[in-house]
Amino acid sequence: MKTRKYIFTMCLSLLALAFTACSDDDDNGSQSAPMTISQVYLENVNDTVNKDRPVDFARLGQLIRIEGSGFMGLKRILINGYDTYFNNALMTDNNVWVTLNRNTPIEKAEADVRNKIILVKDQTRLEYEFTIRSASPSITSCDNTLPMPGEKVTVFGNNLQETTKITLPGGVVITSGIESDEEGKWFSFTMPGGVTESGSITSEGANGTAKSATYFNNFKCFIIDFDGKGEMGSWSATYGEEDLVDDPLNSGRGKVCMIVPGGSIDKGSNGKLWATAGNDNANDDWTSRMYGEIPQGTLASDAAIQFDVYCPEAWDETGQLEISLQNNLSNYGFGSGCTKYSDDYYNTAAVWVPWLNDDGTHTAFKTDGWKTVTIPFSKFGNYNPDSVADSDDSAKDAARRSKAAGATFQKVCEDRNAGSYRNFLFLFVNSDIESEKPEFKYPAKDSNIKIYVDNFRVVSIASIEVSDF
Repeated sequence: MKTRKYIFTMCLSLLALAFTACSDDDDNGSQSAPMTISQVYLENVNDTVNKDRPVDFARLGQLIRIEGSGFMGLKRILINGYDTYFNNALMTDNNVWVTLNRNTPIEKAEADVRNKIILVKDQTRLEYEFTIRSASPSITSCDNTLPMPGEKVTVFGNNLQETTKITLPGGVVITSGIESDEEGKWFSFTMPGGVTESGSITSEGANGTAKSATYFNNFKCFIIDFDGKGEMGSWSATYGEEDLVDDPLNSGRGKVCMIVPGGSIDKGSNGKLWATAGNDNANDDWTSRMYGEIPQGTLASDAAIQFDVYCPEAWDETGQLEISLQNNLSNYGFGSGCTKYSDDYYNTAAVWVPWLNDDGTHTAFKTDGWKTVTIPFSKFGNYNPDSVADSDDSAKDAARRSKAAGATFQKVCEDRNAGSYRNFLFLFVNSDIESEKPEFKYPAKDSNIKIYVDNFRVVSIASIEVSDF
């Protein structure tokens, strides 16, 4: 028995040694075998035509397939220096699949590893040049869409790091004097002379190309500019042309509107109306002249009122600018009925309170020059799903919100033309502001704020997606 046990133990030892030797031989062979990369492919399951597309760059979060040779025994994959997980059970000697981790550094990657895929074995490694980008860049807004030459323009969005080239409408290219945010939230440039076309701003940077909506330098859909485009209305409740002032910055804007001439208004008071001529004026029939630029089927959320504002002093805690698409206001200010959805009335007003934050806190509003304000039509009365009041019938409330959300630019224009008085108007309202959601109260105060506005216009704000391919 003792002899048999000894022989059995010896056999097990020799068998283990044999397996170990084979494993070591295989491991040594694969660990020293040279690697090559012939191509990187994007595994795009959402593309029905090109699910497996050869690429020379990829974005964080995307799945790529690395094609080559000698991958067996691969221990690590470093992308921009970031140790990236891969499933070696799914790997072959010629292919390895890896998802670009969203924590992979881009602009903060060390220079010697940026835009490199590094494959590592115990006894060899391979470096491969390959561009890594963050998520696609996008432009969400612009603080000066109708700038004069020499004025600063700041464009806001996401993933706009290292913007190096800007193309303005008409093909005007800017490559110098560009500033951009390290977090990719904005870039800025100085408006050059000679830009006569309107359209999108196109930017190129570390993460690719982005395009703004087509509102830049758009002189085509003016409501009124106080210098000949559009006509002012005049009756006892309005200010008139004699109340206009010269552009305080001498920027070339000509005559502008000081919302409250002189600047002084008591608490609880409203200023007079600034209004367009109304029914008998061709400029106030939007359907006859705006559909060429903004198709009728455009959602109200994809079209907007834009205007320029200059506020040289801190504006805070009192005062609102109310805007109405027609002259039918029966009540005024923040939360008033005319700014909310109604089944029975043409409610077409919105209130702009730049010092009031979404959470009910306040931050003083001030500009160092002319800036652009954009208010989507989906913020006006009947086209604002958020303004639908809760009732006892949740199904009807949902239907009303859906109706408001589905409103088109054609509906906006038809509602204006169906009104008794289609004067576009705005005024300063100095009443109390309060809300239950969230809860806040701002009792009105006497105000002496000087606020200038100019160039009221209608623009498209529909976002433009730029394809990588």
